[in-house]
Amino acid sequence: MAEKPAVLFVCLGNICRSPLAEAAFRLEVARIGLEVEVDSAGIGGWHAGEPPDARARTVAKRHGVDINGYRARKATPQDFTRFSHIVGLDHENLAALKAMRPANATADLSLLLDHVEGRKGEAVADPYYGDERDFETTWADVSDGARALARRIAKA
Repeated sequence: MAEKPAVLFVCLGNICRSPLAEAAFRLEVARIGLEVEVDSAGIGGWHAGEPPDARARTVAKRHGVDINGYRARKATPQDFTRFSHIVGLDHENLAALKAMRPANATADLSLLLDHVEGRKGEAVADPYYGDERDFETTWADVSDGARALARRIAKA
């Protein structure tokens, strides 16, 4: 297990939901003074090396976070021992993570919204085929999840 808490957020391509979750979580842990390693990744590597979707960058900026420097990467088996928590953004992401989880994995796997009271089992909707409103909805969901997860880690 990682020495300090380390959280990896995972969506399909690492250009919309997981970078927004990473940004929201970074904001929250800075706000509460929690020292945590944070990253995001995708199930697939189609966008590896690319910045987040422009709409995600716009929404993050509107909420006070510059994610222009983020770059997409693919989740790896090594992530399961590097991170203490691997958080999928939807059921397909979580199923793919479970399928790739190596025998020596130490990371806890969960859905992001499992950490929000009353939202266990809910997925963060993928805004990719939507418009700016969909990205705002995603921001609200990942922010709720980030706050709840940060509180959980702080209490541990």
